[in-house]
Amino acid sequence: MKLLIVEDSARLRDSLGKALTRMGHAVDFAEDGREGDLMGRSCSYDAVVLDRMLPGKDGIQILKGWRSDGLDMPVLLLTALAGVEEKVLGLSSGADDYLTKPFALAELAARLEALVRRRYAQADPRINLGPLVIDTAAKSVERDGVRVDLTAREFALLECLARRPGQVLSREQIESRIYSDLDSPLSNAVDSAIYSLRRKLCPAGTAPLIHTRRGLGYVFEA
Repeated sequence: MKLLIVEDSARLRDSLGKALTRMGHAVDFAEDGREGDLMGRSCSYDAVVLDRMLPGKDGIQILKGWRSDGLDMPVLLLTALAGVEEKVLGLSSGADDYLTKPFALAELAARLEALVRRRYAQADPRINLGPLVIDTAAKSVERDGVRVDLTAREFALLECLARRPGQVLSREQIESRIYSDLDSPLSNAVDSAIYSLRRKLCPAGTAPLIHTRRGLGYVFEA
């Protein structure tokens, strides 16, 4: 998943970023409301973690602006304000979920997974595509019942393609989904990752799943 974290606490920003990156997600950061508002408008994120109280621009202001302008990415509002009225205000302003501080990282990650599944109309965390079963919650993959061990980056790449079966994605589109703004991938990084993923998913004698569209990009077709 490509995530945006808008949080003014450097300590929380850092801990969330490290944990979510270890889970295989590409994470961008904004440390104040104005920056977060602009970043949310400039990139297509799978989900956003938005702090309620921010310098520069309040989280509620940002939410209302995004929704009034038609931006529909899932937003998890993160806040120390636990009152019912505050929760109602956040949800009625456009938040998809609400989590109060302090919180367990496992719960935040699970809530983000649920929000993204809802966005892609996927009730089950398992994606069944031909011989593949991809569990987006457990971060596991099986082909014909046999487990396939992938790195976090390879899993992110597979999830990116598998959520859009039949849709050709350019190298630039893939790169924007699996790398954060802080990453500096080599020019052939996507091609190399595709090659490695193909070798693991499609051993000799099995049908290919990831196809090249010359001059256009790559597409998942089971």
